[in-house]
Amino acid sequence: MMKKVKWGILSTASIAQGRVLPAMLNCVHAELAGIGSRSLDKAKAVAAEFSIPKVFGSYEELFDDPEIEAIYNPLPNHLHVEWSIRAASRGKHVLCEKPLSRSVAEARRLLEARDNYHVKIGEAFMVRTNPQWLRTIELVRAGRIGKVRSALGYFSYFNVDPANTRNIADCAGGALMDIGCYPIKTSRMVFGEEPMRVISCIERDPGFKTDRLTSAILEFPSGQSVFTSSTQMVNYQRMQFLGDTGRIDIEIPFNAPTDKPCRILIDDGKDLYAGGSAIVETLPVCNQFTIQADLFSIAIRENTEVPNPLEDAIANMAVIEALFRSAHSGKWEIPERQ
Repeated sequence: MMKKVKWGILSTASIAQGRVLPAMLNCVHAELAGIGSRSLDKAKAVAAEFSIPKVFGSYEELFDDPEIEAIYNPLPNHLHVEWSIRAASRGKHVLCEKPLSRSVAEARRLLEARDNYHVKIGEAFMVRTNPQWLRTIELVRAGRIGKVRSALGYFSYFNVDPANTRNIADCAGGALMDIGCYPIKTSRMVFGEEPMRVISCIERDPGFKTDRLTSAILEFPSGQSVFTSSTQMVNYQRMQFLGDTGRIDIEIPFNAPTDKPCRILIDDGKDLYAGGSAIVETLPVCNQFTIQADLFSIAIRENTEVPNPLEDAIANMAVIEALFRSAHSGKWEIPERQ
């Protein structure tokens, strides 16, 4: 059996504690080996909760431990690139939370670091390997809904806490960076194409200066994706893909439950009343964060491509950048090509 990859966790961030660390406890190929924080007391508390054997009072000490092979970076957005590069420079593989960077130029620094230091670096877009998304892509490629023509998406929650990094402009907060990146990513996945041009409408919070309501259109060679994301709206998420002969509706596309099955709805549109013609497919219970860590670990051991490579992360960021430009110019913008 493949030797488990020893992981170090960078900081005691809430996403790490709430989702990733519990998931990694169930990994087959990944092992929680250390955690580093600027607060040694916080690191000790988290280590005790998740049975992490090594505790470090700084990020640098974590990087310097030769036993640690891979780093999970859940720091605020504006710190992703800096600390991922520092980890790579110590020979550590890095799985960095999305969005990977604040710009295409910044993400390309990570690409350079990956190649210079000969390590694996990937973006933690767990949807890329979630069974419900793999099944959706399989159905679309098999022609189940005909030629895919349109994607519709919503992702929103309500958060007006001024101390939350999602509401801090200097931390690269806001709806588009935090959650709008998901309908962009999944639209690109399902279409299997890159958008040719994009346009957006953004409303910013007058105090936070972050975008609190963002709507966008992405024009693909085969069709269009339309989505809205918001940090000050009802808690909701949904993605739909419509073809010329059917549609697929993903019930909980992004924060997939870990204690109940995921469901996708496939409908040929023959009965519009109460979804009479719809078929529901149920996917087995799983944890997408467990799958993500295991597959990244396998890529390390087998020296293969990580699930969500930097090239894809850069392409996603290019769309985000273009949408910000569009909100400013009021015009269609073309995402930067690699």
